[in-house]
Amino acid sequence: MKLLQAYFLLILLQLTTSHAVLPHYALPGCNDTCGNVRIPYPFGIGEHCSVNSWFVVECNSSTPYLSALNHKLEILGVDLENGTVTVNTPTVTTTLGCPNHVYQDVNSTDLDEDSPFWFSSNTNKLVLEGCGNVVILDQGNVISGCSSSCANESTNSIDEKNNCFGFTCCQTTVAYSLKSYGVKLIGGDKPCMSAFFVDENSYGGEGSFGSISDNFVPVSLYWTLSDVEYENSRCCYDYHDRTIVVGSNGTEVYYHMCYQPQGYEGNPYLIDGCDVGEQCARCRQNGGYCDYSYPNQVLNCTHYPPYDVNPAHKLKLGVILGVSISLGVLCLVIIGYVSYKLIKKIKERRRRKRFFKRNGGLLLKQQEEADPSLVDKTILFTSRELEKATDNFNENRILGRGGQGTVYKGMLVDGRIVAVKKSKVVDESQLEQFINEVVILSQVIHRNIVRLLGCCLETDVPLLVSEFISNGTLYERLHNEDQEFPISLNMRLQIATEVAGALAYLHSATSFPIFHRDIKTTNILLDDKNRAKISDFGTSRFVSIDQTHLTTLVKGTFGYLDPEYFQSSQFTEKSDVYSFGVVLVELLTGEKPISLTRFGEHRSLATYFMLAMEEERVMSIFDATVIKEGTRDELLAIAHLALRCLNLNGRNRPTMKEVATELETIRTAHIPSIVQTNVVPLMYEDGLPTLPYGESTSTFLSYDDNISQ
Repeated sequence: MKLLQAYFLLILLQLTTSHAVLPHYALPGCNDTCGNVRIPYPFGIGEHCSVNSWFVVECNSSTPYLSALNHKLEILGVDLENGTVTVNTPTVTTTLGCPNHVYQDVNSTDLDEDSPFWFSSNTNKLVLEGCGNVVILDQGNVISGCSSSCANESTNSIDEKNNCFGFTCCQTTVAYSLKSYGVKLIGGDKPCMSAFFVDENSYGGEGSFGSISDNFVPVSLYWTLSDVEYENSRCCYDYHDRTIVVGSNGTEVYYHMCYQPQGYEGNPYLIDGCDVGEQCARCRQNGGYCDYSYPNQVLNCTHYPPYDVNPAHKLKLGVILGVSISLGVLCLVIIGYVSYKLIKKIKERRRRKRFFKRNGGLLLKQQEEADPSLVDKTILFTSRELEKATDNFNENRILGRGGQGTVYKGMLVDGRIVAVKKSKVVDESQLEQFINEVVILSQVIHRNIVRLLGCCLETDVPLLVSEFISNGTLYERLHNEDQEFPISLNMRLQIATEVAGALAYLHSATSFPIFHRDIKTTNILLDDKNRAKISDFGTSRFVSIDQTHLTTLVKGTFGYLDPEYFQSSQFTEKSDVYSFGVVLVELLTGEKPISLTRFGEHRSLATYFMLAMEEERVMSIFDATVIKEGTRDELLAIAHLALRCLNLNGRNRPTMKEVATELETIRTAHIPSIVQTNVVPLMYEDGLPTLPYGESTSTFLSYDDNISQ
């Protein structure tokens, strides 16, 4: 029993005794001082001791310099608590001498636009010594200034810098953090004026970096870390977020800082950098423990009650200690597990919010405020919903892969089968355009257009959810040699008519004209009733009513690409007409748009077809099924329509509405009994009822990507 008591006493002494350990300030193997200046991480002396190249410090003759900027700046001190570094800048002090009324401008050290440094608005101030006026400029705009006057003829300078209230001296703060600035002096009644932008702790009698010299002046710079750099820093205690205002235009820059509680010393940006301070270490060595009184965060040293060494009470003490330690360990395990789950949940929630904001969620909220009825039709799925629907994006659920993303098959909780597109990357410069397209495309309801159901913005890249089409692509039906039954001429005419009607609807019946920009047989899907559905609006663009074309980078698929668009980079609705013409020829001939079996100019199906039309031998290149089921007049009528669509001059091509009407006429003449009993609207014009949507489940509608089949 005595051995057990001694064991518990030893454990207690180990728990209540601590030894002071020197705190860490730099990465392992790196020096943390240069001369008399401490250089803490994320700064570092040498290339491999800092968080990135901007924070590399050059120690030259026991003097540290921030060498990544255009001018090497001497470092006077680093403040981890406020996120500032104080440096000596050589060009921010200017003196205006005699004669009076002379104007003089001085520009500051220019901080690189890509650097993580700004002139701090909280810790710097503009000071004028002498009689006159001074202003500080940002890109030619006055952002702050002050003026002073002389009380008598003999006073030309100020002795008490702490009492700079307008007589022979003035000082003012600046509301914005700047990348660069200019100082302008305007002479008054007295000569010998000087002005400078200076760190407020260095000016006023008790400056921590010495007096102001004629050649250098201490200035504080904000420094920031990116999200990735902050996460790699691994704060040893906790962090808090701060927002600073950068530039006179009021632009806000969001950044992170590691937080260190009172009573702790060291560098909070290192995982092992937080060490107990001297006061707390002495308290533990004396048998006490450190705690804080809230809300003032005052450090207190609380001592354990003296031990009862009476032999009669040793057994009781041992039992109490044993039970207490066991319960304590159990509680620590439970608290640790609960804390782990809670922290993980909080981090996941913050992560989802950060992704939602980055992927354009705020833009969507703004559109919702502007027109709630518009955005209400756009479903916002949560990441948990889509993870459950796709079995955590299981490889077995993959429908197809593209150059920039993967499509998964999923089932929502209500039983609907959907296609979920997960992109590989996101172009943040196109987020506004992406949100606008999602909002508008989710309202496009047409029986021959794959409907976009919604999106998810809570993941690292946006996820798009659309209806699922189960019968494959038109490309597979046309060119798969294993097909048991070829596509009949009537079915080909039906598909062409439906696609033309859908394109006509996009061009002229929507609130904003929509150009698909990538019409091809792999983007035409067939449902279980062999109805055509246009998909993959990844390169589509909307134009206002008064716009005639859209100028952008050339996008599309060779073999279907409009030559006029390729040459001018100007996409119009007639460019979609050209691509549809290639699809129509593909339906007539059964040939691929680019063939490796043909040579020279005949490799292109469009060129091959136009040469055959010119040589009046077009019937020889038609598919056998088409020739068998159609008359010569019908086939030549379709061929002439395709030739008009492929006209090299876009102005001479018909509109998609004209194409749809002509195809419907040819199809009606081909099998009038079938067509007359299955009449459906080709487009939704204003005033016509909208067809119910829900018979077929869906396919995938991509964003800025084309899924290869």
